[in-house]
Parts: sequence; C-alpha cells; structure tokens
Amino acid sequence: MVDKIAFDPRVPLLLMLSLTTGLVDAASVLGLGKVFTANMTGNVVFLGFALAGTPGFVVAPGLVALATFMIGALVAGRIGKSMGARPLRRWLLTAAFFEAALLWGAAAISLRFDVGDQAPHWALYAIIATTAVAMGFRNATIRQLKVPDLTTTVLTLTITGIAADSTLAGGGNPNWGRRIGSVVAILGGAVLGALLVVRTGSLVIPLILAGTLVLFGTALCAVHPSSLEPAKS
Repeated sequence: MVDKIAFDPRVPLLLMLSLTTGLVDAASVLGLGKVFTANMTGNVVFLGFALAGTPGFVVAPGLVALATFMIGALVAGRIGKSMGARPLRRWLLTAAFFEAALLWGAAAISLRFDVGDQAPHWALYAIIATTAVAMGFRNATIRQLKVPDLTTTVLTLTITGIAADSTLAGGGNPNWGRRIGSVVAILGGAVLGALLVVRTGSLVIPLILAGTLVLFGTALCAVHPSSLEPAKS
C-alpha cells in the first residue's frame, strides 16, 4: 500500500496544494467581494452575514460558490470511483490537469475583470464558479486519498490536533510535522496571494501561479515509483 512506504510523495504534494489554497482564497476574498471559493466553512459564515443583511456581504456570490463547489466535488467523486483501481499517477495527473485548467481559465477571465469596480458581473460570477469547481474537485479527490492530517483547505481539526495530541496534553504529537506544515503552507499562500492581489490590483497572477503549482507539484509526485501502485488498495 502507498501509505506504508518510507516516503509518501503525496505529503509534499498536499502541502504544496495547501499553499495554493491560500492563493485562491486570497484572490476570492480580496478580489471577488468577500466570498471564499476554497474554504466552504468561511463561505457559509459569510453567507450567513449576507442573509442577515450585513453591509458589504451579498447572498448571490456565496450561493454560486457553494453550488459550483459541490458540482466539482460530484465530478471528482465519480472520477475517483472509476480510477481508484488504476495507478495513482494517472488519477493525480488527471485531477491536476482538470484543476489547473480551471484556475488558468479563471485567470483568463480575470483579464476582463476590474477588481476595484467589481465589474463586469458576468466575469465576477464566472471566476467564482471556475475556481469553486476546481476547489470542490480537489477536495473530493484529497478526501478519497485519505492522507491523515492533510486536507489542503480546512485547518480547524488540524490546529485542534496539534494542541489536543501534544505532549502537554499527554499525547505523542502524531504527524506534528505535516500538521504544522499545512498551517504554514496555507498561511504562506494567503500572504503571497494578498500581496499579489493588493499590489497588482488583479487576480491574474495568483490564479496562474496556483494552477502552475498544482501541475508542477503533481508532476513531481507522479515520477515517484510508488505512484505506479493502485490509488486505492
């Protein structure tokens, strides 16, 4: 099984994907008007603010993000079930090409989008939809891979585990490296994404960078011999 080898190439891959989560959410929250397209927990909270009539929060972007995220997850679920018995390499590369294509497509649409004016509206919703589909697809794929403590988007349980399983709590600090690494990766991606969005006034560079990292990281993982084994065993 892939989980039992000395070095699991999925771990550095998922850490890199965590970094891209920070990039994507920085682009969406700072550039698309307070909507998450990778972190659905935050998106549900923002949607709640909008439903309460809080100034600055709008219902429609949140609903579009949630709906398209679920579409991406549905597609990934179907693909994962059909490719589970095939080599991990094939499954990961298929997922990476799909996700990168969507992120680069969102970057192309961003060329027509004015962040300051939040216009045109068709571009706003197209960017939300394409990035949310990509993130939903990724989350469903990662969920099926079942790598402990590396979800690439959600940190609540990860941070809980760092504290609850620590030596101070009487635990053995299991997977502490990857847990801390995932927090640092998303934090770093958010910092980088925020700098790119604020300084360029555009979503193009962070989205292109996110897609490139997804494809590059997956390609590196795919050359490892273990990626020739079945994805699910």
